[in-house]
Amino acid sequence: MQTKNNYTNLVEKYNVAAPRYTSYPTMPYWDTDSFVQQSWVESVKISHQESKGEGISLYIHLPFCESLCTYCGCNTRITKNHGVEEPYISAVLREWEMYRQILGESPIIREIHLGGGTPTFFSPGNLHLLINGILSGAKLHVKADFSFEAHPGNTTTGHLQTLYDLGFRRLSLGIQDFDPKVQFIINRHQSFEQVQTVTREARRIGYTSINYDLIYGLPLQTFEGLADAMHLVGKLNPDRIAFYSYAHVPWIKPGQRRFTEHDLPGTHDKSILYEIGRSLLKYYGYHEVGMDHFALPGDDLLTAAREGRLHRNFMGYTSYHTQLLIGLGVSSISDSGYAFAQNVKVVEDYLKEVNTGELPVFKGHISTPEDMVVRRQILDIMCKGETRWDAGQMSFDYFFPAFRRLKLLADDGLIKLHGSGLIVTPAGKPFLRNICMALDARLWRAEPACQQFSMAI
Repeated sequence: MQTKNNYTNLVEKYNVAAPRYTSYPTMPYWDTDSFVQQSWVESVKISHQESKGEGISLYIHLPFCESLCTYCGCNTRITKNHGVEEPYISAVLREWEMYRQILGESPIIREIHLGGGTPTFFSPGNLHLLINGILSGAKLHVKADFSFEAHPGNTTTGHLQTLYDLGFRRLSLGIQDFDPKVQFIINRHQSFEQVQTVTREARRIGYTSINYDLIYGLPLQTFEGLADAMHLVGKLNPDRIAFYSYAHVPWIKPGQRRFTEHDLPGTHDKSILYEIGRSLLKYYGYHEVGMDHFALPGDDLLTAAREGRLHRNFMGYTSYHTQLLIGLGVSSISDSGYAFAQNVKVVEDYLKEVNTGELPVFKGHISTPEDMVVRRQILDIMCKGETRWDAGQMSFDYFFPAFRRLKLLADDGLIKLHGSGLIVTPAGKPFLRNICMALDARLWRAEPACQQFSMAI
């Protein structure tokens, strides 16, 4: 059992800039120079043919928000003009029609997730128009799973009922913190009563899974304030909780310059915030699932983790695996299993390309055999807390430098190495990003001169 002092030393040692590993390679190391859009299209066709029975996943990015949350790292467009809704929906449906032509037949939809931005910026009627258009000409998997993100301050009974009637059963509410001082500095305002109302209304309608997003390490956040927030969350008893580390990347998101590093908790205090949240979630009956996620017994995410079925992609953790993920909308990222592609990041550019019949992909990556091996190992660490390798995998050039780095992690008690793999120890769970980094061949070969990622702790 590690001592408190030992944990503090590990936090100080391993608080380095690290990817979150929702993909491998991570986006800064995509080989964009050799990416050809036609190769992406061919990979989509191959992936669809190989995985017909399992269905495909759709991520739809709805970027609009009425105000800027200054902590946010997402691709957003701030506006109070709701006239943007219909033209954007029309473009998304045109993009989907392009992919339907590529797939060559009516696809089986296994998963739809609406992310943002603020999906509930859109009116219930326009969300109905969007989802009806997506489902038209498609088939539904018998275990189809639809979810959406929502702001507690603008989510109405109309939103909840409309999406429920369309097949949505999962709701994710962005809360972050209930402390008024924190809410003010991050410009994210919602009361406990608003969250309670949306939660109760969703359950009354019939939603079977409710998730709350919470963040530790926010500016002006205190130990007492976070504890109070966790106690309020405990009263509402959501099925899942995503408890994220705040990613301070003001060189990417200038809105984060509303506050300075002096407003943020230091490494030691941030680790204490995490432990406070983690221990209180355990007190309220939640179990850890992978990295940053917690779920109550009976939740299928926890069941999937225990049965070895947990998967991770750009949408986070899921309880099943679909090989083909198609991202629709501005800045969305797609994954065929063999390649990645990202859409253009500016709304006007997206609308122009789609409305002229062009697939709005502007960069991507075609995976190499080494990439596929490393990707599988990183996925296994993130989802199963262990990975294995065989003689063929050990022949890749990346392996022996990676093994030396893994040996250092083992010396610190974060992993146990054996003849054909590794197992993450209980002490290593808070350091999954660091463990995956040891295997990240592209990161170590590049060794960037500037910081690309947020800090691991």
